[in-house]
Amino acid sequence: MKSAVNTSDPAASENTLASSDAIKVENRLTSIDAYRGMVMFLMLSELIHLYDLKSLYPNSTIFSWLAFHTTHVEWEGCSLHDLIQPSFTFLVGAAMPFSIASRIRKGHSTLRLLGHAVWRSFLLIALGIVLRSQGREQTNFTFEDTLTQIGLGYLFVVAIALLPRWISYASVAVILVGFWSAYALDSPPAKDFDYAAVGVPADWPHHHEGFASRWNKNSNLSWRWDTWFLNLFPREEPFTHNRGGYSTFSFIPTMVTMILGLIAGRWLLEPLSTVDRFKRLGLAAAIGIALGWALAAADLCPNVKRIWTPSFALFSGGCLMIWLAALHAITDVAGFRRWAWPFIVIGSNSILVYVMAETIGHSTGEVLVRHFGHALFQIFGADLEPSMLGITTMAIFFAVLVWLYNRRIFIRI
Repeated sequence: MKSAVNTSDPAASENTLASSDAIKVENRLTSIDAYRGMVMFLMLSELIHLYDLKSLYPNSTIFSWLAFHTTHVEWEGCSLHDLIQPSFTFLVGAAMPFSIASRIRKGHSTLRLLGHAVWRSFLLIALGIVLRSQGREQTNFTFEDTLTQIGLGYLFVVAIALLPRWISYASVAVILVGFWSAYALDSPPAKDFDYAAVGVPADWPHHHEGFASRWNKNSNLSWRWDTWFLNLFPREEPFTHNRGGYSTFSFIPTMVTMILGLIAGRWLLEPLSTVDRFKRLGLAAAIGIALGWALAAADLCPNVKRIWTPSFALFSGGCLMIWLAALHAITDVAGFRRWAWPFIVIGSNSILVYVMAETIGHSTGEVLVRHFGHALFQIFGADLEPSMLGITTMAIFFAVLVWLYNRRIFIRI
């Protein structure tokens, strides 16, 4: 890692900051910066333990809603929290047109662009593995987390971005149809499949029967791939299943999310009229949400983020298009930007934010209690101490990010 202004990596902006204001900068879209910061803020908000408030206030509709949207769904469906990783991935693609155009203007060749993509892919995968190996006695070779999934697909999407534009659209269709077909042609789990052996209760309510059972948790094609692939690496014990049902194979449909971001980024970069730009974003959103919902409703492909089913790639992609379009309308078109400053501060160092959250997010609370005691954080009651510690931790992180931002220090890979 080095200290620099980021251009196209999944956690920073596409062009060099050129203004002390940093809200409205030439050749810069506040919408993408704000979106990136909002995503990282949502990730950090896990520290506040909003999902625990539901048990403290079981009759509260507001806390029930917050609990749902600040946790991942068990298997099928989609909460706001389930859009964090897709958004992170989507923004990688959205930044590509800007960064590639910038590098081409600087005289970078196609070979150099691809070489840079190879290096970045390696670093993302390595960082993801290092973060997932914390607390282990040896390297934990796993490839299902956000950084490794992006790293596995990044080079391919950069290559697609350098090819004629129609390749991007064709790639979305080929990947989705191909991935769905691989599952559809695969054998469903046997009726006597031992779900308990792979960490899934036999009476789990998210099991499907018939055709859709091919996407059941830890009994699907991606799970079988991992029981072979992950055991090629040295492990503390043989891999049998992932507790959450996540898989390496998901990086393939995850590339669709990145490509959708690439397409949206091109629309934002091109000199389109405002009406045409929103028509394209709106149509893409409508098609994605409708197709994703229809496939899931017809039991042709359950909407499962943990294995990134084609229906989830479509549905979430549509939601992300709406999110980006709304921010574009508010900040870039209407000019309401100043509210976005906190999110820009967070998003400008989002790789750092990600690493901080994964390494010291929870231990910071322990440090605070060690030095200041429990009483200070129980001012609203002992039950809310975890939330108060989380809020304090986020405030400390934000202060660090503001300090870095004011000094134009941005960490990139």
